[in-house]
Formats: sequence, C-alpha cells, structure tokens
Amino acid sequence: MKQLWTEKYRPSTLDTYVFKNDAQKRQAEGWVADGIIPHLLFSGEPGTGKTTLAKILIKSLNVNNFDVLSINGSADNGVDILREKITTFVSTMPFGEFKIVLFDEADYITHSAQAILRNLMETYASSARFILTCNYPNKIIPALHSRCQGFHIENVDKTEFTARIAQILIDEDVTFDIDTVDSYVKATYPDMRKCINNCQMNSSNGELVLPTDDTTEITNYKFKAVELFKQGKIKEARVVLCNVNTQEIGGVYRWMYNNLELFGTTDEQKDKAILAIRDGLVNHSLVADPEINLSATLIDVCTIND
Repeated sequence: MKQLWTEKYRPSTLDTYVFKNDAQKRQAEGWVADGIIPHLLFSGEPGTGKTTLAKILIKSLNVNNFDVLSINGSADNGVDILREKITTFVSTMPFGEFKIVLFDEADYITHSAQAILRNLMETYASSARFILTCNYPNKIIPALHSRCQGFHIENVDKTEFTARIAQILIDEDVTFDIDTVDSYVKATYPDMRKCINNCQMNSSNGELVLPTDDTTEITNYKFKAVELFKQGKIKEARVVLCNVNTQEIGGVYRWMYNNLELFGTTDEQKDKAILAIRDGLVNHSLVADPEINLSATLIDVCTIND
C-alpha cells in the first residue's frame, strides 16, 4: 500500500521540527533534558504541527506506549468520555515515570467537560501530564489556561512552506511547474498537512495537476477562486466564494487573510483588504445571516483591485 506523504515526511525529532524561534526550541529541549513536561496547551491553525510536536516530545521522553492515551475532542467531547476513559487511565499506576494524555482539538469539548479535565489535572499531577491542542485558544476555559503552559505554533513562512512542498514533490519524483505549486500553496496555506495530502491525491500519474471539477474535497472552491484571481476574473472569484456553505464561512475569512496578495500587491491594497475582512468577521458574529456579511465583505475586498 502506498504510504501517506503526511506520515512519511512528518518530523520525528526536535532537530527536524520547525520552531517559531530558538527560544521555543530551547524550551522543548529543556523539557527533554529534565525528563518531564508540564501540562501543555499547544495552539495554532490546523496543519501547523501541534500534534506532531506533542508526539515528538512523547517519543523523546521515552514514554512507554502503554502510558499514552490519545483522545480527539472533535469525536469524544462529552463528560462521559472524561469520566470513563480518562479517569480510568490516569488513576492507575504508570509503567514508567508518568502517563500522558494527548487531547487533540480540546477546543471542541464542552465547558463542563473542561471543568472535569481541570480537576483531573490537579488530582493526578504527580503521575500524569496532559497535552492539549487547539485551533481556538479562546474556547479553552481560563482554569485550563492557568494550569497549562501555553505554546503557540506559528504559521510557517509562506516561502518556506512552498519550498517544503516542492522538495517533497522532488523526492517523490513528481514533475510540476511552479505556478501549479503556487496554486496549491495559496489554496491551503498555512495547513501543511492539507497541502501535502492534496498534492499526493493529484499526482498519482507522476505529474502534479490541479484538482478536477468533480473533486469533492472541501477546499476545492479555494483552488477555483485562486485560478480566477490569477486570471484577473475578480467578479467570478467572488461568486465562487459567496457560494460556499455557510458552515465554512469562518474558514473563508481566514483563508482570505492568509492570502492578501490575491487582493492587491501594494501595502495600501492589502491594508484595505485587512480592514474589510476584519469588519466582515465582526458582522459575521453579530448578524443572523452570515451569507449577507460574506457577500458584502467580498464586494469590499474584491473591488480593491477590480
């Protein structure tokens, strides 16, 4: 079976992991040198390496596999999961020095469940550590913030992001042109995992091609919009974005902010786009019909270089 590129090229050591700065790298190295970690809260956008860093730390600390419990908050987010699964796990003696609960997407769990998690952190602090990951740290209750050491995972620089994707394609003997790679980067940045997966999906014949119209991938609308923006078809790109499912609108705003160069090359044009996107986000949270707000925001943003 063909190996997933996301797993094949996932960093496995602190030396191969890309940190925001040297201070963060020294901090992680210090935990490994001490042989222990505090309760941790990793935050950052999807696909930026939160879970990868957690797994590197677990491996570097030589934690016994039987002492690691992995939970995904988007699937297991109720009070019963914490009471039954996690409490049972942390209440027993570890095989090694301590146990680790890796709680991915902790921002999906209810406030009641987070309150229970807070109590578990306190009760079993001598024998268990919790590593929480989240996309939206504002959804984590203050009590958990105060018990965890925060660690924000920054977006990889877009140039470095592009270089990483190109190197993977070269290593996989996939032919490509830089404009196609640029489209993949603009459609998925800063989600490295999403970009790698899309590239693997659309290079099965040894050549990287753009997704076809019958692709059901949720980010396909971004590829269509990127190509239209590149061709100068601003109004057509606007129509594509305005037809996005309302559940994805938050992602559309984030995507627009991460790709300001689509709306203009000058600082003035980008500044105007930022202001329009900001106003759209504010209105999105206040008005019942988000489609109206998105449409209005797109008119404001897209007409900057219309």
